[in-house]
Amino acid sequence: MSAALREWPWPPVPGVAEPPVWDGERFHLAGKTLSVLSYDRPPSHWTPALTELHEQEAGQHHPIDVASRALALASVWRYAAPDAPVVLDAGCSSGFLLEDLRRSHPEAQLIGADVIAPPLERLALRLRGVPLLQFDLQRCPLPDACVDAVTALNVLEHVERDDAALGHLFRILKRGGVAHVEVPAGPALYDIYDEQLLHHRRYDRAALMAQARTAGFVVRRATHLGALLYPAFRVVKKRNKRLLSRPPEEKRRIVAGQIRRTSASLPVKWLLRLELALGRWLAYPFGVRCIVVLQKPAR
Repeated sequence: MSAALREWPWPPVPGVAEPPVWDGERFHLAGKTLSVLSYDRPPSHWTPALTELHEQEAGQHHPIDVASRALALASVWRYAAPDAPVVLDAGCSSGFLLEDLRRSHPEAQLIGADVIAPPLERLALRLRGVPLLQFDLQRCPLPDACVDAVTALNVLEHVERDDAALGHLFRILKRGGVAHVEVPAGPALYDIYDEQLLHHRRYDRAALMAQARTAGFVVRRATHLGALLYPAFRVVKKRNKRLLSRPPEEKRRIVAGQIRRTSASLPVKWLLRLELALGRWLAYPFGVRCIVVLQKPAR
């Protein structure tokens, strides 16, 4: 994996004349050795503190995140044609999906990217041999047609101009390449959870599909995750909306407690397993998260 990416077209860093070099373990740039290659440090609708909150309360094994990563893996390996595809995980954060991708297909050429640098720097210590890039997806520096697949799990809701981000995903994909995109579902269900996690919005499936088509994509699949959880989820979200005026610290405690409880819930775990099994044949019309599998036309 690492050897092939040494020849990958790493974009130049602004203000540095020479191109970056990846040696299979680290980047080399202007006489420095770097674990993370940074292109800009823009204001972000995500923070290191939110990464720490998620890791502390949910960790790697929250049932809905496990199911989310399973669906992303299935999309990549179904639609990414090459034997050793270049796969970009946009918004890789703590790197759990990158680890799953590496375990399931060690021949894949993996690249991780996020807008926040500190989690990437920690990830570089744990996940050796995977190049990590820091940039804003709205101003993606990667060259045209450079990757075979992109995963973007819970990324677009944090981006002010999600149309620009989708446009860059389309641009950097090779012809026939696939993008697996997951976002929170239900615009009317925006609550303290969304506020605390700095979401700009929640999504309607039809509107997201239309937005993707405007960017040039063909929609290969559109479904939801958490359909069997949706009745209880909707009740909680409606109740949470009434808490938007509470003090910030109280809202943070409420959100952390909800993440912790669902993470430890066996019914949630088994319902999601059943949903994944049925989802091989079904597309769910509602749910906790909206998922679209997008493909760049081959011609």
